[in-house]
Amino acid sequence: MPAISVTHLSKRVSDATGELVILNDIDFTVQAGETLAIVGASGSGKSTLLGILAGLDVPSEGKVELQGVDIFALNEDGRAIFRKDHLGFVFQSFQLLTHLNALENVMLPLELRGDKKARELAEEMLARVGLSSRLQHYPKYLSGGEQQRVALARAFVTEPPLLFADEPTGSLDNSTGEAVMQLMFKLNRERGSTLVLVTHDLSIAARCGRTLTIAGGHLQQD
Repeated sequence: MPAISVTHLSKRVSDATGELVILNDIDFTVQAGETLAIVGASGSGKSTLLGILAGLDVPSEGKVELQGVDIFALNEDGRAIFRKDHLGFVFQSFQLLTHLNALENVMLPLELRGDKKARELAEEMLARVGLSSRLQHYPKYLSGGEQQRVALARAFVTEPPLLFADEPTGSLDNSTGEAVMQLMFKLNRERGSTLVLVTHDLSIAARCGRTLTIAGGHLQQD
């Protein structure tokens, strides 16, 4: 059974000028443990596709199965529960909670699933990303690279079978972005999760086992 199966997926939106087709009849599968890069020009729909895969957006047509579960057969609450149990997500803009410090941000997904070792596991994960000395720092006191490392720790700490990353280096300078990507791929190899990565950087995409290109709302398999 594939880790991810996408069938006849389309996304359309309407505005004052009429209907805009963002994604058109997308089909692909991703095997467990595979690393996949989704690339395409700005506005091509790659981030929309990733949002749909995570159940954060809803398609106009089609099916997405994650770990054999048709996620759009679930209601919004059901999809949120599924994400909590199966998904890690790394955003370009970090999406850390500003009123929580680094440790509390990483503890949160563990606490939501009722893990009694939330603090211990979060501390261990922050040590893995080199932030043992920054546990009590709030996001506004962390650099962009440090914030993204906290975000990586939060995504990996629950050991999800699926990890999605949307332009994870897009807000970082080149050297910091390279360090973050090395860390993300290292953690992913250690945890054996299935990684789907959206990026505009072809050198990053080349590190993945396979690349899919979105162009004009259509999927081109490289």
